[in-house]
Amino acid sequence: MPFVKKSHPFRVAPSYGIKIRAPHALVMTFLFRSGSLREKLRAILQATYTHSRKLACFVFAYKGLCTLQSRMQGETRQLHSFLAAFIGGWLVFGENSNINSQINMYLTSRVLFALCRLGVEKGYIPQPRWDPFPVLTAVVWGLVLWLFEYHRLTLQPSLQSSMTYLYEDSNVWHDISDFLIYNKSRSSE
Repeated sequence: MPFVKKSHPFRVAPSYGIKIRAPHALVMTFLFRSGSLREKLRAILQATYTHSRKLACFVFAYKGLCTLQSRMQGETRQLHSFLAAFIGGWLVFGENSNINSQINMYLTSRVLFALCRLGVEKGYIPQPRWDPFPVLTAVVWGLVLWLFEYHRLTLQPSLQSSMTYLYEDSNVWHDISDFLIYNKSRSSE
């Protein structure tokens, strides 16, 4: 059997955080943030560092708490995973910040999808006779645009920025550069 090197959460989680956060921060910063190039680069590095550090801390807490519970009880139980993640999530991602908010929203949508699939698999929810995805899509898009138009401040700030860019800034047209680069109102108007 070949030698398999065990990974360590403080080596794996930061690299994953960098792969996930750096491209997102780069795009969002250059699209929606004002300031000098230096300020933008600093914001990208800060967001990437924060995301990576938080993931590493969570993985360490989760694995440590799972191990502790299984050693205390002499076996591994499904509840151990939930309790370890509950405590780790509270400690690492419990503060209401932009990065925590984005991570939690990302997870919320995927958890809801997974719970629906689990409900069907276990028989708690009947197997749909038709694909519910188009209806879900229509409801989500209907709600998000209604919220944007009439209750904008309830939406997360980066979503507000994206939707402002798409649905309001697009009303302004100067030349082809608006389409290719960035269609923002010019101060001369």
